[in-house]
Amino acid sequence: MDQAQKKRQAARAAIEFIEPGVRLGVGTGSTVNLFIEELARVRDRIAAVTASSRETEQRLKAAGFEVAELAETGDLDLYVDGADEANKHFHLIKGGGGALTREKVLAAASRRFVCIIDDSKWVAVLGRFPLPVEVVPMAQSYVARQMVRARGQPILRKGFVTDNGNVILDVHQLSITNPPDMEARFNQIAGVVTVGIFASRPADVILMAEDAGIKRFDRR
Repeated sequence: MDQAQKKRQAARAAIEFIEPGVRLGVGTGSTVNLFIEELARVRDRIAAVTASSRETEQRLKAAGFEVAELAETGDLDLYVDGADEANKHFHLIKGGGGALTREKVLAAASRRFVCIIDDSKWVAVLGRFPLPVEVVPMAQSYVARQMVRARGQPILRKGFVTDNGNVILDVHQLSITNPPDMEARFNQIAGVVTVGIFASRPADVILMAEDAGIKRFDRR
């Protein structure tokens, strides 16, 4: 089974979590795009849906959904999103698509966070994937220096601006052995909007597609 087939399988598996009357948050990325295609089959179950990015909002609207703001939906029942990396502690690296701040807000506002991945995203230690850090533009060089002090190699994501009008530093060469601690420390750096470590609010369920099918991990 190739990676595209695995992503499709993970996207389909998440549909079982769509219960009647659900207030749903939808993430951003290639696996989530497949989830949006599958979601059209259960449109009648969804009371409200909100998006983590303009791209996702456009895709949902194209699929026939009316997209609400989080201020309108209130707290969400379910948030479905992918990840760039995941580990056995349900900690994630996210932000490859650049929507990490809004993704983190929706995850925090959700009662249940279901993460859909293929097995290439499963790691023992986070950090092989460069860590996205959303930064206020004026603080770019200052934050980059702090990342170097943390033994990372920050590289500006060229030609990219987030939906919030900020820039992203992709930090290479980090071995993230204590994700909650690094998330907290990096979030305290002046000029950092948020960091792509999802550990203080980890996934509740991970649906991982592999050659043998879907492997499900439950945090509780």
